[in-house]
Amino acid sequence: MYNPTMTSPSLPGRSFADLSVAGWLDALAAATPTPGGGSAAALAAAMGAALAAMVAGLTIGRPRYAAVEAEMAVILRRAETLRNELMAATDLDAAAYGAVMAAYRLPKEDERQQAERAAAIRLALRRAAEVPLSVAEAAVELLHLAERAAALGNANASTDAAVAALLAHAGLHGAARNVRINLRSLDDDAARAMEERLARLLDEGDRGLKAALAAADARG
Repeated sequence: MYNPTMTSPSLPGRSFADLSVAGWLDALAAATPTPGGGSAAALAAAMGAALAAMVAGLTIGRPRYAAVEAEMAVILRRAETLRNELMAATDLDAAAYGAVMAAYRLPKEDERQQAERAAAIRLALRRAAEVPLSVAEAAVELLHLAERAAALGNANASTDAAVAALLAHAGLHGAARNVRINLRSLDDDAARAMEERLARLLDEGDRGLKAALAAADARG
């Protein structure tokens, strides 16, 4: 998923990742279609990944947690990878939306143009569903990382692991809504397979959130 050269259609030559926090919120609040809910869902999950990495980092090197240091190092590396992928998805989601709008603007004056336009719309909608589906997949993986960080990481940061899980879960459900809105106009085997995959991810993610919060609560 991660493409460090991706730029935002709303910020020519720049990525949303280049913005300050205040700048990101200004862009999100602006009366423009992008960044929108899909990008915000990816950002929420990215913040969860950053917190999971923080918990792992606060555990590594502490003698009290020497027995879990290797696992925390794995969590740290994977959380950082997911954070980069999810930040890239904020731009990918905006680009996918732009492609859908461009497809709908194609001419439709004759049968050939109508067929080409319909094919372009289907392709763009499928891509616009694939991006948030990848966000949902990353969010579910992150929920598992947060659960392990909550259960085994630095107990003083267990609340941070819980917040990581909550942010990942928000990203999951936000992404799911964007998958479904784009699949609504598609009726083929690929679309149905994506719907089934999404349903499994939502179920796994809901269970993952409960496990992560329970693990955090058990640490006090």
